[in-house]
Amino acid sequence: MVKAVTIHGIKNCDTMKKARAWLDGQGIAHVFHDYKVDGIEKAALEGWSKKIGWDVLLNRSGTTFRALAESEKADLNAARAISLMLKQPSMIKRPVLVEGDRMIVGFKLELYEQFFA
Repeated sequence: MVKAVTIHGIKNCDTMKKARAWLDGQGIAHVFHDYKVDGIEKAALEGWSKKIGWDVLLNRSGTTFRALAESEKADLNAARAISLMLKQPSMIKRPVLVEGDRMIVGFKLELYEQFFA
């Protein structure tokens, strides 16, 4: 039985476009969830954080994170990072690809090839 693949991210993100094009090119059916438009549930972020770590999920290199006051960036922990990502979903690294209980964050060709091997 094939498990549903969901790719979470933001529609206009270049990395998302590459990941979705790769999935399409491989004939891998998937559902796209735009967490900037449709939001993201706290429970989802908490589950992802437990599985791969909040530090992997938090996009510290993006302009949204870099624009934060230093006080908001200081002493981050899981609860504070999740709160930031809920308020500003563009701070969630993308894409987040989920298939059943497996997931991968970011897009690197070799990781996707391994994931779907």
